[in-house]
Amino acid sequence: MIPINTSVVSGVVLSMFSNKYRMLLLKRTGEGYWCHVAGKIENGELAWEAMVRELREETNIEAKDLYNGEYQQQFYDPSHNQIMLITCFAIYCEPEQIVHLNEEHTDYKWCDLEEAKALVPFPNQKKLYDHIWLNFVESRPPDHLKINVC
Repeated sequence: MIPINTSVVSGVVLSMFSNKYRMLLLKRTGEGYWCHVAGKIENGELAWEAMVRELREETNIEAKDLYNGEYQQQFYDPSHNQIMLITCFAIYCEPEQIVHLNEEHTDYKWCDLEEAKALVPFPNQKKLYDHIWLNFVESRPPDHLKINVC
């Protein structure tokens, strides 16, 4: 039996630059790979609250609009013999958003879809980015997916 871990959330951050959407990628300290914002849900937090907190901690960005991304990243983590099931969000922020990284990341880039997919190492990330781009950039997301952040 393989346990399922649902303690992590992630979010793809979107901002307009010169009237075109870009997604934010962060370069992790240590591992050195490119990724989107992610982190653990703390005791007493709802998943979306953890996402907003992680976004603020990792980038100093406030979510303008937060959406249920309607996507679950899943993969096997051999170091802990568990299946990771990660709820993903789409996050819109202010146009030409400025990023202030914390110690978890060494660099960042605002990318179009193809640039982002070329940078990330995991196939599941590429699928997530395709999904977010199709449903949150190329089309307007339905109102019922919006999460009211107070």
